[in-house]
Amino acid sequence: MTTAESASDSSQTGDFDLGALLAARGAERYELHSRYLNHQLPRMLHTIGFDKVYERAEGAHFWDADGNDHLDMLAGFGVMGLGRHHPVVRKALHDVLDASLADLTRFDCQPLPGLLAERLLAHSPHLDRVFFGNSGTEAVEGALKFARYATGRPRVLYCDHAFHGLTTGSLSVNGEAGFRDGFAPLLPDTAVPLGDLDALARELRRGDVAALIVEPIQGKGVHAAPPGYLRAAQELLRRHKALLIADEVQTGLGRTGDFYAYQHEEGVEPDLVCVAKALSGGYVPVGATIGRDWIFRKVFSSMDRVLVHSASFGANAQAMAAGLAVLSVMENERIVARVRATGELLRSRLTGLVDTYELLADVRGRGLMIGIEFGRPRSLRLRSRWTMLQAARRGLFAQMVVVPLLQRHRILTQVSGDHMEVIKLIPPLIIDEADVERFVDAFTAVMDDAHDGGLIWEFGRTLVKQAVADR
Repeated sequence: MTTAESASDSSQTGDFDLGALLAARGAERYELHSRYLNHQLPRMLHTIGFDKVYERAEGAHFWDADGNDHLDMLAGFGVMGLGRHHPVVRKALHDVLDASLADLTRFDCQPLPGLLAERLLAHSPHLDRVFFGNSGTEAVEGALKFARYATGRPRVLYCDHAFHGLTTGSLSVNGEAGFRDGFAPLLPDTAVPLGDLDALARELRRGDVAALIVEPIQGKGVHAAPPGYLRAAQELLRRHKALLIADEVQTGLGRTGDFYAYQHEEGVEPDLVCVAKALSGGYVPVGATIGRDWIFRKVFSSMDRVLVHSASFGANAQAMAAGLAVLSVMENERIVARVRATGELLRSRLTGLVDTYELLADVRGRGLMIGIEFGRPRSLRLRSRWTMLQAARRGLFAQMVVVPLLQRHRILTQVSGDHMEVIKLIPPLIIDEADVERFVDAFTAVMDDAHDGGLIWEFGRTLVKQAVADR
């Protein structure tokens, strides 16, 4: 390389060296977060012993600073559907960067958004058009706006305990008071119980309902819509000229053993479908609102309304390339079929433990979205300890299980919701039989300890003190 070429290269790259920056200051991660970001997150992580330092990741595993392997049963809240750093997705992103596309000019039509829309619609044969945003909550916001405009009605129904996002519109259809408190006024939307067709019909008779938005399987607690509910709800909505919105942000793209969770029930054809999370490949945020042609034609009814709904980074080349790569991997590696088989194995192995452990109340879910619920034990010795935890704060026992799974067995899981005795498993869709056996062995060991009165209860006392202090 000549001196001129070297100088030119240096001027293009500047003095920024990401590797050097991380090497110099990576150890400050928790201090930096405490000082500049959400200060409660590092506090919480320190309290429960989740303040790990992870150095690298691949597939369904990541490694800490000491080189210890951890099994991921959380998948970044479902974002890492294909695991971390899938080689096909990585290559697609390298390729799109190297292509130096004229991206986001705003006054042209690039090919990648159309190609990704075409691939998504191939899995959604009753739908016709796609709007690309940047996240799941944006996909929901788009669906709410489209439904209101298309029907000319103001109100959207949602289900108790639903989670559809945390921006103001999606928060208006969030069924958990803890997320809504202090952010009023919100939109005039109305909650109905999941599975209650009479409540749905009662609200529809008022004549002002634009849509019902529903998660086919609720993330909070892992509760599935009862068999037949979605089909019956769809018929009620159509009779009253309202729309059905399926929030598949977490359940979509193979998570439940079908491409969409609503496809488990024959004849269900939502008018709008929201997807995000796994479509990103774990790299570039992306969300999609998929809908019927007539809805899009109403919203974008003239050239004057061409930008009536848009997103600054929507349909950017990197996100579109990641999405295309994800769908290619799903088809070539038969991800949906793998999820169905692996999910059945995991659920059956866990269900077999229900009769063994009196603290284990239920195992439910579909595919690789599984809820493990704990309940009041029969024996007096365990019941007294359970009552102590419940008096301090509901949900502490589930947290007591999550912590040793990480600290002793290096498996990352999550409690399914605040004040809930449920652990939710949403691992990368690529986990294998060995990963299933590793989790079941670890979970069995933790449950043995809980029933024998071991270290798990000592940690419970720590959580009780923290819960009381936070009141």
